[in-house]
Amino acid sequence: MDIKRLLESLTREEKIALVSGSDQWHTAPIPRLGIPAIMMADGPHGLRKQESAGDNLGIGQSVPATCFPPAATCANSWDRELLAAMGRAIGAEARHSGVSIVLGPGVNIKRSPLCGRNFEYFSEDPYLAGQLAAAWIKGLQSQGVGACIKHFAANSQEKWRMVNDSLVDERALREIYLAAFEYAVKEAQP
Repeated sequence: MDIKRLLESLTREEKIALVSGSDQWHTAPIPRLGIPAIMMADGPHGLRKQESAGDNLGIGQSVPATCFPPAATCANSWDRELLAAMGRAIGAEARHSGVSIVLGPGVNIKRSPLCGRNFEYFSEDPYLAGQLAAAWIKGLQSQGVGACIKHFAANSQEKWRMVNDSLVDERALREIYLAAFEYAVKEAQP
């Protein structure tokens, strides 16, 4: 597909539809341009593809998949090659299951015990988090599967995380919270 041509051809409404999706796990198709719906699934520690329409709580039945240790545990290895192999394995399972994009890895920086997702993030160190995330992403993408780096930068609590206002000064935001995202995006291009 000629991506540049397709982007120029999309209407504003179609662009909005692409980023909002058609359901919990699929993008909206744009039939007039031959753009199919594609499936996403959670997966920073193993593919979590729900069999039914899906839900955002993950309580529905999921397709069996390999369960890997969480990022917090994997980061203790400091082993980029290990994380690349993990990404490749998750990517292979995603392809086998018809999943085009895996929602992962979790790159946010752990700075507070109130963050209920700390286990999903690599480290409190932006250098280590960025290095391991880039390796994981490259491994996943080597299987022809896209990565969607997550979650929100400076997300330090779960309660009200969709409306919480994280007040962070510009220097801390740049040097701590965004550095891992920046490195992973520049190095691995998720």
